[in-house]
Amino acid sequence: MKRIILGIAIIAIMMFGISALAETDSTAAPAIEQTEVVAAGENMSEGPSVEELIGEEDMKEMEDFTNSGGFHNQLKTKFIEGTAGFMSLVALALILGLAFCIERIIYLTLSEINAKKLLADIEKKVETNDIEGAKDICRNTRGPVASICYQGLMHIREKMDDIERSIVSYGSVQAAKLEKGCSWIKLFIAIAPSLGFLGTVIGMVMAFDQIQEAGDISPTIVASGMKVALITTIFGIIVALILQVFYNYILAKIEHLTSQMEESAISLLDIIMKHKANA
Repeated sequence: MKRIILGIAIIAIMMFGISALAETDSTAAPAIEQTEVVAAGENMSEGPSVEELIGEEDMKEMEDFTNSGGFHNQLKTKFIEGTAGFMSLVALALILGLAFCIERIIYLTLSEINAKKLLADIEKKVETNDIEGAKDICRNTRGPVASICYQGLMHIREKMDDIERSIVSYGSVQAAKLEKGCSWIKLFIAIAPSLGFLGTVIGMVMAFDQIQEAGDISPTIVASGMKVALITTIFGIIVALILQVFYNYILAKIEHLTSQMEESAISLLDIIMKHKANA
């Protein structure tokens, strides 16, 4: 799973870098496009105008979208305006946090099984005194529920108190495995807005430095520093909100698996108790 986290983080960072390079390379494109448009306009001077073919309202909408550059370009612009240093740290917190979230979601999804069917198959094997067959079913089934059932069957010859103690102890180990990596997600949830607030403080300091250099309180000078401060704060809060949603989803899946483990442990103890009573 660590390799999955590392791979996701590397791919995300590479995609972010490629998009930034593409943005830099596209700066020369407007001049070329403008020349081509002029040449095309000269060749089409005898025909109807573009406004007549498309319509004035649609033409205005196209011009507004072209000038704005779309949501992706606007996001890049705000990212650069918020100073690349702190905004890169916020983006890195988002990438790493999402990598841990995706890894946990994949692990927890693969851990979910049909516990009722598993216990029904185990009960059939135990009733026929085929303990090894029941163990094989547990070994060939993924997830913590199967591991707990296998642990209980390993001690089936012992007393019920010892079997219960073994299942409870091993259940706590499996529960810890389910929560593995969640502390890192909580760390990135806390780091993202903290970095945004740090950028806010630095933006305010920049504004006061510029005011001191100019010797006058100008709205333009104050606005530039305040803009940096607000952008970093906004991005930090957005990153924290995104990670918080994923984290709550992960907690819900962990709670579901934990309750499934507890129910399965109780059912397994009942099966073993019946087997001992009939033996």
